[in-house]
Amino acid sequence: MSRELPGAVWIASLVRRFPDLVDELAPAAHGGLRERRGGGPVAGTTLPVRLHVSDAVRDITDGVVELEEAVRERLELRAVPPAPVPVRLRRIAGLLERIAADPALAAHVEDETRRMAARCARTLGEPEQLVRLPGRCPACDSVSLRAFPERAEVRCVNPACGAVRAAPADVPVPEEDTRS
Repeated sequence: MSRELPGAVWIASLVRRFPDLVDELAPAAHGGLRERRGGGPVAGTTLPVRLHVSDAVRDITDGVVELEEAVRERLELRAVPPAPVPVRLRRIAGLLERIAADPALAAHVEDETRRMAARCARTLGEPEQLVRLPGRCPACDSVSLRAFPERAEVRCVNPACGAVRAAPADVPVPEEDTRS
């Protein structure tokens, strides 16, 4: 997946991280039944489902389904059979060159995939990436500019300023950590 194509880096991130998010839904291994003092068996130590993880899985799943349908409709492609999220993401990735030819669709794909990748990362407890930028803040003249690629914004982290602007296209996107 090429970095120049809209959403490519975010789709790659989702393909890699979404299975980890689904794994977070699985309850802890059941320890079997235990005897309670003075009587009958009680359930083992199974952790409850964490609702914020369940909500994130549902949000991302719905988002990917809707995005694929919107892309296929806009590109006038026939509908495809339902598939798991990673398969749908790969199908969208296969259309990125055609998506790039439609600026409105490309912006939509970029925004939605960025949003879903950020939600997935936050739910998995991964900190948001930030990049220190050279130069001075145009509002307060401090050297406190930071780019937040997941939000597509540049922010002055000087507490007295806090100026925010949209990130230029050349803000570096952090490389995905491919170590396992």
